[in-house]
Amino acid sequence: MNKWIVAAALATLAMSANAAEKIRFASSATYPPFESLDRENQLVGFDIDLAKALCQQLKAECTFTNNAFDSLIPSLKFRRYDAIISGMDITPERSKQVDFTQPYYANSAIVIARKGKFSDLSQMKGKRIGVENGTTHQKYLQDKHPEVTVVAYDSYQNAILDMKNGRLDGVFGDNAVVNQWLKTNSDLATVGEHVTDADYFGTGLGIAVRKGNDALRQKLNGALAEMKANGSWQQLNQKWFPE
Repeated sequence: MNKWIVAAALATLAMSANAAEKIRFASSATYPPFESLDRENQLVGFDIDLAKALCQQLKAECTFTNNAFDSLIPSLKFRRYDAIISGMDITPERSKQVDFTQPYYANSAIVIARKGKFSDLSQMKGKRIGVENGTTHQKYLQDKHPEVTVVAYDSYQNAILDMKNGRLDGVFGDNAVVNQWLKTNSDLATVGEHVTDADYFGTGLGIAVRKGNDALRQKLNGALAEMKANGSWQQLNQKWFPE
């Protein structure tokens, strides 16, 4: 009987040793090319490819769930997910609620509008500027530019559509994403200078984990460092953000 107990215990230990770590990622599929839904309703984008590469590096099994952006941090805190990868700026305010990995993408933000209408944000006093609800873009305009009217949307796609239809005067988004919009919308142009305020954008984008989950944060940091060292991060960057 004792031999059977020992054998069962050894088998259980072997299974535990071989079991892959599971990481549940949450993202908001409203911000191509970082994340969006394809025709099969699957999450795709730079962030998703990056997370999958990190999981492969860590030999972890990973799942991805699409959620509204403003629900991502609350869902993480309630342990519905283990990590957020969703074009999320590392800011002092968010860092009070979650812990971030090292930045995986440098970031700045800029306003776009119809070509020829505005050359600087100072000209947009009283104008309507669209943002995605719960984003750093929304917070920045509310804090730093109360002279404009901030209009929150559930997705940037809807904000762009409203601007093209004349219901908005501009849209405020990340530089990398804005560049993609400009490639397919020749009637749009940037307004003023890029915003790099460190309290909102200057630090970069990071993967968020629950406060105190240093084990996962360190694993992700190690995998990110390895990807940047072996060139695989650069390959993903070229794939999703070609010059």
